[in-house]
Amino acid sequence: MRVTAFPKPEDFASFWHETRQKAESLDLDVSWEEEKPSDLTHHCLRTFRFRGADGQTRYGWYADPPEKPKGAFLWLAPYSRWSMLPNEYGTRPGFASLSFNFHGEAAFHQETYHPSRGYFAEGAGSPETWIFRRMFLDSYLMARLLNELHPSEKGLGAMGMSQGGGLAIWLGAYCSLIRAVVADMPFLAGMEWVLSQKMPRYPLKELADFIESAPENREALVRTLSYFDTLTQAGECYTPTLVTQGKRDPAVRPDQVKAIFEALPGTKELVEIDWGHDWHPSMVERNQEWLERYLT
Repeated sequence: MRVTAFPKPEDFASFWHETRQKAESLDLDVSWEEEKPSDLTHHCLRTFRFRGADGQTRYGWYADPPEKPKGAFLWLAPYSRWSMLPNEYGTRPGFASLSFNFHGEAAFHQETYHPSRGYFAEGAGSPETWIFRRMFLDSYLMARLLNELHPSEKGLGAMGMSQGGGLAIWLGAYCSLIRAVVADMPFLAGMEWVLSQKMPRYPLKELADFIESAPENREALVRTLSYFDTLTQAGECYTPTLVTQGKRDPAVRPDQVKAIFEALPGTKELVEIDWGHDWHPSMVERNQEWLERYLT
């Protein structure tokens, strides 16, 4: 099958130029909390709060090795309202890492997905109001914070799975601080193809529900997706990018991941694993090797 995105709008470049300018102009308003006890043997852990792009308070954590970090990466959450944890995937020996909750929940918040808590359709009637623009802005803002904590001529990494992998590619396209991307099973790929298929699975089915709720919603959603599709964004990402494809992934199909990989114009590597839509233990070492190759 051929995975395709909606055509790039004429003002695509100006939209993302203005979005990047906004991300760079946001005040870095951060308050640090006390050091947190943890099971980490190779990091100290601190939590913080910050003012997001919409003015709302959000929360995150920063894992700092006791010695001078050899690199640092931003750890981005998959589709959910939960927080990423500072576990073996969210930290790496010798590296500093930072993660935050996109939705104002606590730094270590955990919950099970339910469609009633979904947000795919939030503000989807316009690219300016879609929630993923705000989430990109907050991610860019946190890259700026991480750069202040760990300034380096070699830059920072951006890593994540699914939603987090897609956002990592978007940052690789537009944030000059990001010099290495790891995108495990990146989401939102080839949305023209996706909307032509039956969508029985949540959370993506939230978009089908949005279309069905009002006749005019489809046209508005198509316009919005044309600015954000990760297949389109991949063509703007010249940052070295490691992509993981799950051969048995029902949420981000292998052909979608392959299309993203082929669209990347810069240094890249594709890893295929016999796996579903979930983290795999091999990602721990392999993703660290990618960071070390380009950040140290």
